[in-house]
Amino acid sequence: MKEFFTTLLQAVAIELLGILGVFFLLGYVLSKLQEATHNNYRNTIGWRGVLCTAWIGTPIHELGHIFFAKVFRHKLGEIHFFRPNKTTGELGHVEHSYDRRSLYQQIGNFFIGAAPMLFGSVVLVMLLYFLVPNAKDIFLPLATSDTSLSFSSLFAIKDILVGLFSMNHISDVSFWIFLYLSFCISAHIAPSKQDRKGMWKGFFWMVLVLIIFNIIPILIGINLTAYVSRIYASITIITALFLYTLIISTLHYLVSILVLALPYRLLRR
Repeated sequence: MKEFFTTLLQAVAIELLGILGVFFLLGYVLSKLQEATHNNYRNTIGWRGVLCTAWIGTPIHELGHIFFAKVFRHKLGEIHFFRPNKTTGELGHVEHSYDRRSLYQQIGNFFIGAAPMLFGSVVLVMLLYFLVPNAKDIFLPLATSDTSLSFSSLFAIKDILVGLFSMNHISDVSFWIFLYLSFCISAHIAPSKQDRKGMWKGFFWMVLVLIIFNIIPILIGINLTAYVSRIYASITIITALFLYTLIISTLHYLVSILVLALPYRLLRR
């Protein structure tokens, strides 16, 4: 019996890491980058600094929630695409409710909470394809590399940066529009504290489903973790999207330091 439970827990843990690990790892990093970038704005040009990216970043964030709420059949309530509140720090809001008897809707909480990352990453890549001439050549190295955060993905990141900041792009107005809009979206792409609470609710039910899903195969001697690699291979494009988002978010953070935080500190000396 002990061996059965050990095997079950190991199988569920491996499957969760293989399928959902990227959501938690990159989601955490994105949230920290977003927090640091916002702090650079607040500490230099104040609340209006956050608003100069929030006017488009927040509606995209909220649209992600709405899209996945519809997918998982949640009932939408009050919606505010952009309603900044300096006192609370809230920029927008989407209310949704669900049938607690529905397992599908319970699991949906995870994806609705993570929606800004998923939806926003897709929008970022769309901006790349619409506003940057050789977008396919820029994103291709990341989409075709080993997206397990290994050395190959680091080389792909280098290729993306070189491709983005070519002389042809720097002299093109559409590139700077792309960069500004990308910064706006990346500055509000991470799940909020409330979003993360919703993710944990859905995560609990996902774990329960995986436990049930593994019990019978383990009892008859089939190890489902052998199939996880195949599932993971099918979601590598999601990993590529998140890595691209991470690149844009990191660039935005560095620009906020060089353009705002560093000059501000020098002037105060």
